[in-house]
Amino acid sequence: MEISMSQGLLILLLILVPLLYEWSATFKYFCKMAFYNGWILTLAVLAIPICAVRGRNVENMKVLQFMLLHIKYLYGIKIDVKGWENFPVKEQYVVVSNHQSSLDLLGMMEILPGRCVPIAKRELMYAGTAGLACWLAGVIFINRKKTDDAISVMSEAAQTMIQEDVRVWVFPEGTRNHDGSMLPFKRGAFHLAVQAQVPIVPVVMSSYKDFYNKKERKFTTGRCSVRILPPINTRGLSSNDVPELADRTRELMLSTFLQISNSSSSSQSIANVHGHLMRTQMEGDATLMKA
Repeated sequence: MEISMSQGLLILLLILVPLLYEWSATFKYFCKMAFYNGWILTLAVLAIPICAVRGRNVENMKVLQFMLLHIKYLYGIKIDVKGWENFPVKEQYVVVSNHQSSLDLLGMMEILPGRCVPIAKRELMYAGTAGLACWLAGVIFINRKKTDDAISVMSEAAQTMIQEDVRVWVFPEGTRNHDGSMLPFKRGAFHLAVQAQVPIVPVVMSSYKDFYNKKERKFTTGRCSVRILPPINTRGLSSNDVPELADRTRELMLSTFLQISNSSSSSQSIANVHGHLMRTQMEGDATLMKA
């Protein structure tokens, strides 16, 4: 039986891909990221018909949340959450969270409160099926390049929060930050909270450096700590108080970020040492049995 050139190339590909995946951390990184993004687009296709029944509605975020929750298991990422009691039960509020990478989506879906939608860059709306699913779920899009447009959207969001009982999730850094710290906060989220006179709830996700690093092309299994901090009251504050409010919130979040990131690293190191000791003991037992 003769094998055609195309069949031969396919066989070679089927052999090389698993080998490269095991031998090359860079190849594994790109494979994992490609699947991550591709799987989200695929899930969006499944979500769109379900969400379309309601039309554009914040309740559709529950559909997206349900469909995305399992991804952490696919990648072996354990998410440890503390501070659930700090989410106000009935009132509206603005969640502000640090922004490290697209993996933030996993932490967000893990703790996303009811009737809460993120504010996202306008470009996401044109990201194929994911953009349509986000639009149907009530995600608020802003054009970051046009200040007047962003201010207008924030004002509308403040009215929507009050009239429709909606909470809002904002990444105040404005862009992803891979440097193990926090960028200066943009003030839009804080203006929004002050305009609506609603609390700010800071959410901090620990550094991903132990299992994910874009520059080093690293993506393994790991643990992420998420802390929901006590609400910060904005009642009685005005736009003049926003700069101090933003700086104070950032200092609190950065302090928490450094604390839980160091704790996560220490826990991982202890786990690695424990695993090494266990393997050493097992190897020693095996040697004794052979003797």
